[in-house]
Amino acid sequence: MPKTITTKKFTLNVILSIAAQILSLAVSFVLTLIVPKFVDEFQYAYWQIYVLYVGYVGVIHFGLLDGLVLRYSKYDYDEIDKRRVLSQLQILSVFLSVVSAVAVIVALVAIGGNSKIIIMLVSAGVITKNLVTYGSYMFQITNRIIKYVFMIIAQRLAYGLTVVILLALRVNDFYWYCIADLLGDAVAIVIAIIFNRGLFFGKSLPVKEAFKEYKINVSSGIILMMANWSAMLLIGGAKMIIQWRWDELLFGKVSFAFSVSNVFLVFVTAISVVLFPSLQRIERDKLPQMYKSIRNILSPLLFFVMIFYFVGCYILDLWLPQYSASLQYLGILLPIIIFSSKVSLLTNNYLKVYRKEKLMLLANAVSIAVGAALFVLCAYAFNNLYALLGCVVFVIMFNSVLSEIFVMKTIRIRIIKEFIVEGVMTVGFILCASLLSLWIGCAVYAGLFVVYAAVNYKSVASLFRKIFKRKSSPAVAGQVENEEIQTENEQTSEAEGEE
Repeated sequence: MPKTITTKKFTLNVILSIAAQILSLAVSFVLTLIVPKFVDEFQYAYWQIYVLYVGYVGVIHFGLLDGLVLRYSKYDYDEIDKRRVLSQLQILSVFLSVVSAVAVIVALVAIGGNSKIIIMLVSAGVITKNLVTYGSYMFQITNRIIKYVFMIIAQRLAYGLTVVILLALRVNDFYWYCIADLLGDAVAIVIAIIFNRGLFFGKSLPVKEAFKEYKINVSSGIILMMANWSAMLLIGGAKMIIQWRWDELLFGKVSFAFSVSNVFLVFVTAISVVLFPSLQRIERDKLPQMYKSIRNILSPLLFFVMIFYFVGCYILDLWLPQYSASLQYLGILLPIIIFSSKVSLLTNNYLKVYRKEKLMLLANAVSIAVGAALFVLCAYAFNNLYALLGCVVFVIMFNSVLSEIFVMKTIRIRIIKEFIVEGVMTVGFILCASLLSLWIGCAVYAGLFVVYAAVNYKSVASLFRKIFKRKSSPAVAGQVENEEIQTENEQTSEAEGEE
C-alpha cells in the first residue's frame, strides 16, 4: 500500500519544491533580466525563438508520460512494476531518436541561416526535454520530492552557471545560450538515472507486451497531454503569430514581457508539482473544502503581488531602457498570472484527480478556437499588437473561468461572485498600467486592492490566522489542527448560507 500523505509531509514537500523554485527564480532572473543587458537584441530574439519552439517538443511522446502519471501516481517507488515502465522508456527513446534525426536531416538539406541552427538545437531538445520529463515524473508520482528537488536544482544550476560564464566571456551568439539549456537537461538526466536506475536499466517486457502496454498508456494519457499542451498554445499560439506577423526584433521585445510575467509563476509551479499526487491520496469528501481554501489564499496573494509591477517597471526602465516598450506590453499581460496560476494549481489538478481529462481538453479546445480567431483578426485584419495582447489576457481568463465551471459542477461548489470581482480587478489593473502614469497608476491600483481586500476580509483574515497557528508549539499542534478544521467547517456553512 502507498504511504498516506500527511499534512506535515505535504507541507514539507511544498517547502522543498519552493526551495528549488527559489533557485529557478534566481536563474530566471539571470535569463530574463541580465542576458538582455549584454546580448544583442537580435541574438536575444533568436534565442527566444528557440525557447518558444523547444517548449513544445513534449507533445512528441503523444501522452505516454501522462498515461504513466495517471496509472502509477498511487504507487511508491518499490511498488511500481519497473519492467513495464522501463519498456515504455525504451519505446519512447527509439521514437525520439528517429524524430530528432529526421529533423536534423531536413534542416541540413532544406533550411539555411539561423533557422537551420535553431531547428538542429530544437531537435536535440526533442530527446533531452522528454527524458527530463520522464525522470521528473518518476520522482513526482512516487512522492520522492527531495530527489525531484535535487534534480531541478542541479539542472538549473548547470544552466544558470553556464550562462553566467558565457556572459563573463562576452559571448553574443544566441546558440551558445541554447546549448547551455541542453547542458542543464543533460545534468538532470544523469541525476534521474542515478536515483531511478531500475526505471532506466534492466529487464523489460517482451516487445509485443511492451507495445500493448504502450497502447494502454497512450490511450490513458493522450487526452491529458492534449489538454495540458493545448493550454500552452493559448500563449504560445499568440507568440507564434507575433513572430510570423512582425519582425524578430519586435518578437524579442514581446517575448521579454512574457518572460517577466512567467517569473511570477515559478512558485505556483512548485506547489502544483506536489499537489496532484497528494490530492490523489486525500479522501474525496475533503477535496471541495481544500479547493476553496487554496483558492481563497491564491487569488488575494497574486493580486497583491501585482502591485510590485509599478516599482518593477521603474527599475527595469533604468536597467534596460532598450526594452521600455516591453514594459508597456507587460502592463497588459501581467494579469495572466492570476488565471494561469489557478488553472495550473487548482482546476487542472482537480480535474485530473476526478479523471475529467476530457473536460480539461474541452475547456482548452474552446479557448484555443476563440483565441486563434481573435489573434488572427488582431494581427492580420487590424494589425494591432496591443489588441492582440489584450486578447491573450481575455482568452486566458475565459479558459480559467470555463475550467472552474467544470470543477464547480464536479465537486458541487459555487464561486460566481469571485469571477465578477476578479474580472473587475483585472480590468482595473490593465487600465491603471496602460492609461495612467506610473506612480498614479500604482496609487489607484493599491486603492483598488484595499477595496478588494475589504470585500474578501474573511479569506485574508483566515490566511493570517493559519500563518500564526503554524507557529504554535508542538504541544498544541493537535488542538490547532482541530481548531482549523472547525474554522473551515464554519466558513463553509457561512459561504453556503450566503450563496
